[in-house]
Amino acid sequence: MAKTGVKSKSKKLTDRQLKSKAKKLGITPGNMGKTELIRSIQTAEGYAACFQTANGYCPQEDCCFRSDCLK
Repeated sequence: MAKTGVKSKSKKLTDRQLKSKAKKLGITPGNMGKTELIRSIQTAEGYAACFQTANGYCPQEDCCFRSDCLK
C-alpha cells in the first residue's frame, strides 16, 4: 500500500482540510460529498475506497481516516 507521509494517529479533518488534501493528490472535489471525497483520497493514496464500510474491522492501519471510520 502506498504511504504519503501520513501518520497513523489521525485526527478528524475539517471539510477545508479534506478539500486541500484532495487537491494535493490531484482530485477535484467539486460537489463531492464528504464520504465520496474521503474514498477518492483513499484510492489516490493506494488504499481501498472503504470509508465507513468496515463493520468494526479495518486492516488498513496506516490509513489516515481509520479512527474516524471505525467510530
